[in-house]
Amino acid sequence: MSEQETQPLTPRRRTRQIMVGSVAVGGDAPISVQSMTKTDSRDVEATVNQIYTYANAGCEIVRVSVPTKKAGEVFHEICDRSPIPVVADIHFDYRLALVAADGGAACLRINPGNIGGQERVKAVVDKAGSKGIPIRIGVNGGSLEKDLLEKFGTATPEAMVASALRHVEVLEREGFRDIKISLKASDVIRTVQAYRLLARQVDYPFHLGITEAGTPFGGTIRSSVGMGILLAEGLGDTIRVSLTGDGEDECRVGHELLRSLALRTGGFRMVSCPSCGRVQIDLNRVANEIEEGLKQINHENITYAVMGCVVNGPGEAKDADLGVAGGAGEGLIYRKGELIRKVKEEDLVPAFLEEARKVKAEADAAKG
Repeated sequence: MSEQETQPLTPRRRTRQIMVGSVAVGGDAPISVQSMTKTDSRDVEATVNQIYTYANAGCEIVRVSVPTKKAGEVFHEICDRSPIPVVADIHFDYRLALVAADGGAACLRINPGNIGGQERVKAVVDKAGSKGIPIRIGVNGGSLEKDLLEKFGTATPEAMVASALRHVEVLEREGFRDIKISLKASDVIRTVQAYRLLARQVDYPFHLGITEAGTPFGGTIRSSVGMGILLAEGLGDTIRVSLTGDGEDECRVGHELLRSLALRTGGFRMVSCPSCGRVQIDLNRVANEIEEGLKQINHENITYAVMGCVVNGPGEAKDADLGVAGGAGEGLIYRKGELIRKVKEEDLVPAFLEEARKVKAEADAAKG
C-alpha cells in the first residue's frame, strides 16, 4: 500500500488553533516539526546560519534560547533574518520574555516552574496579548515547582498536569487563551501518561517531545516510541525530537516519524532490506549511495525500494514507485510493478538514479 493511501490510526484530537508566526498549530493544521538552535544565541551570524540549515532540513518553527541580557539585545536581529518563525525560550528572568516579545518573537516559551510569581507571569501575559503572540506553557519533569514535588513526592504525571493546569488558570484569568502546552519528561512512560491525563481536561494544542532524550541512537528510539504512541492516539499538534547532536537530524527524524504514521506527506520514503546470507550484492553500499543520490533529486511523496535478494525483493520492488531487487552481481529495476531494466552491480546506483530523475521530470512536467 502506498504512503498516500494510508490513513492515521486515530482521528486527531480537536483543539483550539493558534498561530506561531505564519504556522498554524492545532485545529486541522498539519502537525509541524520544530527544533532548537544549539549556538550561542549572542552570536547572531552563527544562529541565523544554523536556522537556515534547519529550515533546509524541514524545520518549520525554531526555538532560540534567550538566557542573558546580551542575547535579548540581539534577538530582534535573529527574528528579522530567520526564514521561519522564532520562539523565544525563556527561563528565570521574565524581563527577557518582554524584550523578546518586542524583538519579534512569534511565540514565548516559559517554564512555569522557574519564571517567578503570578505578577511576573501576568506581565508576560500582558505583553504577549498586546503583541498578539501565543505562549507555550512548557512543563518539564526536571523543574517542577517545589510545592508540587512535596505534594506528589516526585515529578509524577499527575504533578506535571497539576503544574500545567495551574498556569493555564493564571493565563485564563487574564483572558489569555492563545496557549499551547508541553509536558516533557526524559522517560517515555511518564510523558505519555501526562499528555493522556491533560488531554481529558483542556482543548489547547500540544507540543510533544521527550526531553533530554539522549544521543542520536537512543534518543531517536525514545522519541519515536513516546511520540509515536501519542500521535497514534490522535494527540499532538507540533513536535520536537530532542537529540544530543545535530539539529538537522532532529528535523529529519521528526518528519519521518510523522510520515510513518500518515500524518504528513512530503519527502521520499525508501524501503530497504536489512541484508542476510542470501544477498549477493554489496547492499549496504548500494542502499546508502542511492539514498544520498535521492536526497539530491528530492522527489516528494514517492516510495523507493532497494532490496537485496529474490525472496522479498521483487515483491517490494514492484510495490514501490521505483524499486530494485538484487541478484547474483546484478539488479532488476522495476517501475510501478513493471520490470524496466536489468543492470550489473557496478552500474546499479547510476542506473537507478537515472530512472529516479526520469520519474521526477515526468512528475514535474505533469504539474505544468
